[in-house]
Amino acid sequence: MNLKQLEVFLAVAESGSFSKGAEATFITQSTVSQHISALEKEFGVKLLDRTGKGALLTEGGKILLQHARQIIADTRHMTTAMNRFKGVEHTSLIVGGSNIPGDHMLPDALPLLLQRFPTLTVTVLHSDSHEILDKISKEEIEIGIVGSRFEEEGFTFTPLGHDEIKLAVSPRHRWNGRNGISISELGEETYVLREPGSGTGKTVKEALSKAGIDIADLKVKAFIGSNEAIKYAVGSGLGISFVSEISIRKEIGRGELAALHIKGVNLSRQFYLAQRSGRELSPAAAAFAEILLQMYGLPQ
Repeated sequence: MNLKQLEVFLAVAESGSFSKGAEATFITQSTVSQHISALEKEFGVKLLDRTGKGALLTEGGKILLQHARQIIADTRHMTTAMNRFKGVEHTSLIVGGSNIPGDHMLPDALPLLLQRFPTLTVTVLHSDSHEILDKISKEEIEIGIVGSRFEEEGFTFTPLGHDEIKLAVSPRHRWNGRNGISISELGEETYVLREPGSGTGKTVKEALSKAGIDIADLKVKAFIGSNEAIKYAVGSGLGISFVSEISIRKEIGRGELAALHIKGVNLSRQFYLAQRSGRELSPAAAAFAEILLQMYGLPQ
């Protein structure tokens, strides 16, 4: 048994899929099967059942899953401790950002971090806000920027800057050129929206609810998990959407999209720097958090 086998087993067990486990660990599906078979041979028990619904844990697999999680977490803590002892210069850092922070805020802050630590290797993971928090809780990443403050225990959320969510329309749309749209007009159009787990989706849902609009009553043609795909869909006339003003500045400047505000609805949202409560950050993560707070933090 080795650490790689346990990491592969953990990836398959948590995703419920051999193919997703292969993607998560950057190996082929046949190699995943070999690692799982080696563990089953060593322990003398079947760990996973292949079914039409995916890979399901056996009772023996559930026991191994508990221990594998602890072993991998302890290994990461050990690595962090040794890197802390050596200093930040010869280590790596994995951070996460929901779509807007991951596409704009984190990349803008990276040069300052790398100027301070030229040999540091940084990996930026993109996902929705819920998934970023999940990765933090599993200690796959140390810090992340999310687009909303969720009622999740075990996290510390530090406020960063604000963003305004606008109603994006095609330049050919009948609303283009108007100063604003009233609440009563929202039901007239067809929408393409971000997936429910996104910070943008949560902010829009809460703001419309306060204005007496149930987002479930809107005519939604598609839910899309990518801001770039949302912008393409809106530009091609598939529908209109609620998007971050930060994310469409270039498209507005090029005349590819138009942005409108909704009268009487506050669609301003705040970004947050998220980390596990009570967890000491590695020097690299602490340095990056400091830079992010300097660049985007609110005045005290």
